[in-house]
Amino acid sequence: AEASRLAEPLRGREVIRASSRARQERLDADKIDFRHWLGMLDVRPQADGSVRTRAYALAMRTPRGGQLEIFASVVCHDHLVRVNGAWQVRQRDLTHDGSARD
Repeated sequence: AEASRLAEPLRGREVIRASSRARQERLDADKIDFRHWLGMLDVRPQADGSVRTRAYALAMRTPRGGQLEIFASVVCHDHLVRVNGAWQVRQRDLTHDGSARD
């Protein structure tokens, strides 16, 4: 996965899984609920059977007992492939509003 706020993209399922778990542990310790809203989904099947998608996402955090804050507005580009009958993300590119491409 690539995200414009990371110095280097996260590569590989285990690295992404470890990063996600560590983040969830920090959110739990800080008593923050974190949610994503996805909209404006554009899905384009490719000739090779894969799918390319684009969606807009709002990342929101809410301190327990506090007010919702929109943390980031992001454009998400995914390249999805079928592996053993299930969809997997081959590549993800996240671009925060105010940065590069849309």
